[in-house]
Amino acid sequence: MRLARYFAAASALALQGCAGLQSALDPSGAEAERIGTLSWLLVLFSTAILVAVCLITAVALFGGERWRARIAGERIVIGGGLVFPILALSVLLIYGFYLMSPGTTEARSQGALRIEVVGERWWWRVTYVDEAGRRIESANEIRLPVGRPVELELTSADVIHSFWVPRLAGKLDMIPGHTNTLTLQATKAGISRGQCAEYCGGPHAFMSFYVIAMPEDQFSSWLAGEAGDASAAKPDQAAGQALFLSSGCAACHRVRGTDARGTIGPDLTHVGSRHSLAAATLENDVAAFVRWIRDGQHVKPENLMPPFEIFTDDELRQLAAYLDQLR
Repeated sequence: MRLARYFAAASALALQGCAGLQSALDPSGAEAERIGTLSWLLVLFSTAILVAVCLITAVALFGGERWRARIAGERIVIGGGLVFPILALSVLLIYGFYLMSPGTTEARSQGALRIEVVGERWWWRVTYVDEAGRRIESANEIRLPVGRPVELELTSADVIHSFWVPRLAGKLDMIPGHTNTLTLQATKAGISRGQCAEYCGGPHAFMSFYVIAMPEDQFSSWLAGEAGDASAAKPDQAAGQALFLSSGCAACHRVRGTDARGTIGPDLTHVGSRHSLAAATLENDVAAFVRWIRDGQHVKPENLMPPFEIFTDDELRQLAAYLDQLR
């Protein structure tokens, strides 16, 4: 009975990996669904081959002379060991090419939205390019309209990274000086988690991001808001804005509509409205801003943002409150 309970518990834990924000077994994108179909086909085919080999092995070991003579015949050896593998693998290969044909042409034909994603140590620079050629920069988060193919142009500013959102598509490398193209098409609204899938040094394990799929009308409204300048600081947040502009933050970060025009780090114009902070390392709230500014090297060791130990607790809260209202 105890063994049965252990088995049930282990099975429940194993099934946890079949769903979730980063599970390839719970697809919510067109390419991920095709990958899932091909994967299950290969699993079933391999299982059938394994069962057949086990049966033949059992016959060879324990069957009668007549059956053992049959499986040792020339026809079985040539047919099962040569002809069948060539035909079966050729069919699977052709079907795989057909199933996984790229969707870039479709995305370009519907031409609308293009997203440039640059992998940097250790975060993601995201730039939306709309139909009019307007460029809207964000970071560490990608938003997509449900049902519309969107072309992502992937490259790197430093070392090789790899872009992977298991619920939406397969992974694709991001190479310095070269642009790879990936088409994402979300089939339902929701949040998916992505990860850098190529070791890139330092806090590679903390280089993640979220992809948020939204209904078309909500996405259009969001993009229009994202294109605007930062919301004006309220009187009780003016002290935090002054700290941001005078303490070196503006040298690395940009906040559109203010004197902060840095381009080294992530654009913070609407950082308060993002799903997470520090490339999906922290939840997005005032306490997380305080922790990141004060203890960034403990949260994400070796990240390139220097520690800021110059602020008092009150100044940290003022600065965090200002950043949190940038929506």
